[in-house]
Amino acid sequence: MDRRWLASLVDAMEQAGRPEVQSVPCDISLLSAAAAHLARPTPTFAHCGSAYSLRN
Repeated sequence: MDRRWLASLVDAMEQAGRPEVQSVPCDISLLSAAAAHLARPTPTFAHCGSAYSLRN
């Protein structure tokens, strides 16, 4: 199993947790886009049960 994506995620989270990064204000357009994305309804995937599979 390729776990490079997990290592990249951990690295990104560690970088985001640094005080000098946290002190930089976030662009309001990015916050608005994230809020709009999270407000969308979730897909049901009723035709196949789930978008995820343990066989991938």
